[in-house]
Amino acid sequence: MSSEKQATNGQAKDTTQQGPQFAVQRIYVKDLSLESPNAPEIFTKQWQPELHMDLGTKTAKLNDDAHEVELTVTVTVKVGEETAFLVEAKQAGIFTLSGFDDEQVRPMLGSYCPNLLYPYARQVVTDAVIKAGFPQLYLAPVNFDALYEQHQKELAAKAEEA
Repeated sequence: MSSEKQATNGQAKDTTQQGPQFAVQRIYVKDLSLESPNAPEIFTKQWQPELHMDLGTKTAKLNDDAHEVELTVTVTVKVGEETAFLVEAKQAGIFTLSGFDDEQVRPMLGSYCPNLLYPYARQVVTDAVIKAGFPQLYLAPVNFDALYEQHQKELAAKAEEA
């Protein structure tokens, strides 16, 4: 954050932004793996795939304002009972959040940041699948707000049971 002074009719005016600040510092692939355990035989089968996708997020506080958010996308595609491929991508980002209270930071790290990372992860997965010789894969959009809300309800239910 920088503070600038602008002259206005001979008087200095402070233009430092006040209030909460959010910034994307970096987006990167943290890990990528693809397995095709039944290649090359799987390429001779009629392509009627069954897709299963799992999502996971992990956060780490790097300093007072910087957080790493890691989105894991795991896609398993089967043809009949045989696994055609399994691909896992860990797409991560470093995000700066300052001026937010804890109640605001949690949904940003749990929903907003994963929502920003997902298109990158989807592209990484799709590129890996194509390079492995399989037809292009289309991963549907994900409602991270709904997933975050569902997770919060599950945590609240567990807390009530305890």
